[in-house]
Amino acid sequence: MRNFFSKISIGFMSACLLVSIAQCAAAQDVYTLSDGRNVQTLEMFQECSNCPEMIVLPLGEFRMGGPVGEARYVWVSPEGAEILGVPAPAEFNSDERPLFQVTVDMPIAMGRNEVTRREWMACVDAGGCNGFVPPNHVQHISAELERTDFYLSDDHPVLSISYLNAVAYTEWLNEQVGADVYRIPTEAEWEFAARSGTQTRFAQGDDLTTDQANFNGEGSEQILGIREPRLISRRVPVTVDSLSAANAWGLRHMSGNATEITASCYTERYLGWLTTSEWFEKSVVNGCRRATRGGAYIASMRAARVALRGSAEENNRSTFGGFRVARDLE
Repeated sequence: MRNFFSKISIGFMSACLLVSIAQCAAAQDVYTLSDGRNVQTLEMFQECSNCPEMIVLPLGEFRMGGPVGEARYVWVSPEGAEILGVPAPAEFNSDERPLFQVTVDMPIAMGRNEVTRREWMACVDAGGCNGFVPPNHVQHISAELERTDFYLSDDHPVLSISYLNAVAYTEWLNEQVGADVYRIPTEAEWEFAARSGTQTRFAQGDDLTTDQANFNGEGSEQILGIREPRLISRRVPVTVDSLSAANAWGLRHMSGNATEITASCYTERYLGWLTTSEWFEKSVVNGCRRATRGGAYIASMRAARVALRGSAEENNRSTFGGFRVARDLE
């Protein structure tokens, strides 16, 4: 517990870097929950016995997107030779651009973890979430290509969840607390939370290890073009409290483990929305492909980059797709 609060203290110092020193105290705003409790910047809270643990995010600004060359990829030369670990050209991951500054003007809390099977089944058992019971296992494929079932515990992220499923879960949470406050985060909110005051490839820096995130080590070696004994391939998800996977603000597994659906409609280029309130107003509409973030346990380190974007139909379910929730604060 002491280590957790040490990380939170470091996280608050990172939050203060987003604003001037004179404004730092003001950044530590106080918000009132539905039960009357007050919470402040980077404080963790749980609003009901079955609610997810949440962390209050600071306000501030960040640069959204990934610069040209940040991604690494495998390039095949005209002679047919593979050149590994090459900085990607401008056309690669062009949906991460143009880079632009986003002001975070809507105060929110973000789920400390990906929503777990325990939290999801609490909703189902109470008659919510449309009664959908996702599979309790995934396929584990060994290095020898042997297939076995890997069973998920209550503390694993819930998987095979679509955007529409995730919305149903937030509707149930709102019933529990008696207020319309829980929802799925937008892309801008997700990236701000994942960066936690950084502008590097990952919240942990420009490189990532499989002690810090759950991704495919072998696939990462192939892209980097070097042997990395530190990188392992679990090929299955891990529980949300596993690994040293928290960023500076205490949010865990923002990179790797489960791909996380956002509320924003996917676009092939950023459209210049400069505030999180504008993102909320303009990017969240009905009937579109939703942007996904964060990589997954089956994907390489490249997919775990904070800036990397994917997409999925809003009713799509996959064995590596989960989500986390946001909560509006006032």
